[in-house]
Amino acid sequence: MKVTIFQTDVVWANPDENVRKAQRMLEENEGSDLYVLPEMWATGFATTPHDIAESEDSIALRWMQQAACLHHCALSGSLAILTADGKYRNRHFFVTPSDTVFYDKHHLFTYGHEDEFFTAGNNHVIAEYQGRRFLLLTCYDLRFPVWARYGMAGEYDAIIAVANWPESRQQAWRVLTRARAIENQSYLIGANRVGDDEFCHYSGESLVADPKGETLGVCKENMEMPLTVDLDFERLDGMRQRFKVLDDRDGRTCG
Repeated sequence: MKVTIFQTDVVWANPDENVRKAQRMLEENEGSDLYVLPEMWATGFATTPHDIAESEDSIALRWMQQAACLHHCALSGSLAILTADGKYRNRHFFVTPSDTVFYDKHHLFTYGHEDEFFTAGNNHVIAEYQGRRFLLLTCYDLRFPVWARYGMAGEYDAIIAVANWPESRQQAWRVLTRARAIENQSYLIGANRVGDDEFCHYSGESLVADPKGETLGVCKENMEMPLTVDLDFERLDGMRQRFKVLDDRDGRTCG
């Protein structure tokens, strides 16, 4: 499966411009099966979302759905959404030509006061596409390995972690992404942003890691760019069959 990450410099509170940017990048990188965008890729990471959160009929979400159909692919990325019941959600969408599923970020970033305005989700979500399964995570979730270690051995084949992970904690990004891949014997697709907002500088280093924690591809620091990697799921299946680490994991569910 060919996967492309879009490491973007998000224009603050401007879904129209960020959609145009994503569209240009997609047109310049045709042919992938899955495209992954960063956390809150249409607005920037907003802990006070009142002026920038989109409705459930989001411009950015509609673009993802249209692009999936037009380009015969899947797209993944999170958006700040104001739901019909008046709650703000950091909602990670996985869109295919035939379906849209979403995961609401479970671990809200209390250090940045995300929990004061957003409502946490309580459910794991595994999206299926082309016969493979993807666990959806969002940014701060990476720090909580029990949340990622979900279900029975082999429950999913890859983790998609979308993020606005600041340069000040870049070493944690480098370590935690590889750790989640190793301990779950899965691929890890990590999409981070670059650029600046009012609070942080983001240097990116979006990546794809294999089940051994080896880097299959990584974006350059501080550069808006795509990254395309081929995932060999047959290799993953063979590794899990030969070295059955997951059979010895602690417990069968995360609670």
